[in-house]
Amino acid sequence: MADKTATKGRSTTETFTADEKAAMRERAKEAKTQSRRDPEAARIEGEREVLAKIADMPSPDRELAERLHELITQAAPVLVPRTYYGMPAYSKDGKVVVFFKPASKFGSRYATLGFEDAAMIDDGAMFPTSFGVTELTTAEAKRVTELVKKAVS
Repeated sequence: MADKTATKGRSTTETFTADEKAAMRERAKEAKTQSRRDPEAARIEGEREVLAKIADMPSPDRELAERLHELITQAAPVLVPRTYYGMPAYSKDGKVVVFFKPASKFGSRYATLGFEDAAMIDDGAMFPTSFGVTELTTAEAKRVTELVKKAVS
C-alpha cells in the first residue's frame, strides 16, 4: 500500500522507493561532507570512499566497478573520485562528469555507466549519455576510455 503525502493542499501517492529515498539521504550527507573538504582532501577521501563503495558491491557489479575505476582514473587523472547518491563517480571542478550505477543499487537488470552535463561527449543533435553495462571486453574498455577522454577534453 502506497503512503499518501500532502503537497500544496492535495494528496499524492508516494513516488520514491525505499532504495531511492536511501540514495537521496546518501546524497545529502555526501554534499555536506564534500563541501567541507579542501581539494587535496577531496581527492584522497573521495578515492577512499569510492573504493569502499566498490568493495561493498555484490558480484558482478564489484568487478565491473573495479575495472571502470581503473579505466576512468587512468584515462582522466584530472577527475576526482567521489560518491554520488552512494555510487562511484568522478568529478571535475566540483561537477560530476561520469558515474557508475550498479545493477544492485535499484534492482536493475544491468549496471549503468552515465555521463552528466559536465561531460563533453556531445555528438550531433542527439547522443547517448548513459550506457548499460553487463561486461567489459577489450572493445568496451576501449570505448569507455575514449568516452572518458572526450568527456574531460
